[in-house]
Amino acid sequence: MKKVINWLFDYPNLKVYQYEEGFKFSLDSILLAEFADIRKSDKLILDLCTGNGVIPILLRYKYGKVIYGMELQKDIYDLAIDSASYNKFDDLVFINDNILNYGKYFKKESFDVVLCNPPYFPYHDDEHVNKCEVKKVARHEIYVDLKGVMKVASELLRSKGRFYLVHVPSRLQEILSLASEYKLFVKSIQFVYAKKGKKSEMVLCSFLKSGQYGCKVMPPLCTYNLDSYQGIFRKEL
Repeated sequence: MKKVINWLFDYPNLKVYQYEEGFKFSLDSILLAEFADIRKSDKLILDLCTGNGVIPILLRYKYGKVIYGMELQKDIYDLAIDSASYNKFDDLVFINDNILNYGKYFKKESFDVVLCNPPYFPYHDDEHVNKCEVKKVARHEIYVDLKGVMKVASELLRSKGRFYLVHVPSRLQEILSLASEYKLFVKSIQFVYAKKGKKSEMVLCSFLKSGQYGCKVMPPLCTYNLDSYQGIFRKEL
């Protein structure tokens, strides 16, 4: 696969490596990085299923913090390493492994913040999935499913730690059910629309480990014709 380097939207001077035909990051990762509420007191932050490192790069740029990322696919992990190096963020730490194996690298209940843009779709067979192996693994729950993601996030978070997830609205009921099972209390839900009058294509959720009941459903966000995503959840639209 041919490797190319592209601008990271309108974030000044940030670029990321991608494959011309194969894996490319999407708006999901940009919005998740913007949606996350990173605080001065946060010391350990982890991005699960990090892909080519877009979320750690954006959080490093925005907050100046060291971020960890885990990515299963070696080819995509290599893109994250190259992207971090290009942007002179060599303090970012990337791990090439399945997130289910986190115990080889981290202690339980050690992170202040965990984020994840996981595979969205259940996997049944190869008949209805992308023939490109990289895309197939990135989009389908072949090596880790939603239950695994929620379990890992909960186990890695300290009490009152925060988890940020982006997913498809059709699986929201499953997300909330699993969150309850793993003591992740949903605190906010943000639906994202590509165009007004259309169905929501994306949902962002924030959770508090061992928190209390009380959830805010945020005003809808329409991404059509937006000039910038910087600070999108912290300004009036």
